[in-house]
Amino acid sequence: MSADADGPDDRHGPESQQAVFGEARWPMAGAVIGAMLLSQLMPDDLRLGPRWLLPLGEGLLLVTLIAGDPGRISRRSAALRAAAIALVGVLAISAIWSTVRLIDDLIHGGAETNSATGLLQAGGNVWASTVLAFSLLYFELDGGGAAARAHRMPTTPELAFPQQLSPELNAGQWRPRYIDYLYLGLTNSTAFSPTDVMPLAPWAKIAMAVQSLVSLLILGLVIARAVNVLA
Repeated sequence: MSADADGPDDRHGPESQQAVFGEARWPMAGAVIGAMLLSQLMPDDLRLGPRWLLPLGEGLLLVTLIAGDPGRISRRSAALRAAAIALVGVLAISAIWSTVRLIDDLIHGGAETNSATGLLQAGGNVWASTVLAFSLLYFELDGGGAAARAHRMPTTPELAFPQQLSPELNAGQWRPRYIDYLYLGLTNSTAFSPTDVMPLAPWAKIAMAVQSLVSLLILGLVIARAVNVLA
């Protein structure tokens, strides 16, 4: 789902003689499809735009990425990089919009806030959407994206995984995969703080802080309201 912005496709450039650790595309594509499905399960007032609009745009961007770099992610292209960032941006904005709308409904009252079952379902969908959106955001921004990481890991990591911080692991050829970023998104949404992955770059600290606050608001307000409805 990712491509580096260093320039046009250089699959056959000087670095083509070096090992390329391209990641299979299906985990990230599956996460995007999962986020699209979750948006369809939300009440209309929590969704950004008409029911068909965002899935259509996200689907077109995903198809563009798959067609431009099928199989494993290794093609570095400015156009594919722009499409990947646009896709992640749409998913993140949609998730944050749904969060804001859910919080507004919880404060001022909404259709789904009168039923504990409906509230928990809506809150769970919004929370899961934020986990997927932020995991894809980390995946796309860390080290210039998956295509860039496939060719060369940055000297100074932006998100420092245990394999990068522990020399005894001898992980010189190790590359973070989408599952690593999904785990980061999940633990950051439940612990509200870094667990095993440390944010070193400013953008990573901001993104993780925003995700923690969003998750705290969703879980705290939804659970409190659900308990109040049940009582």
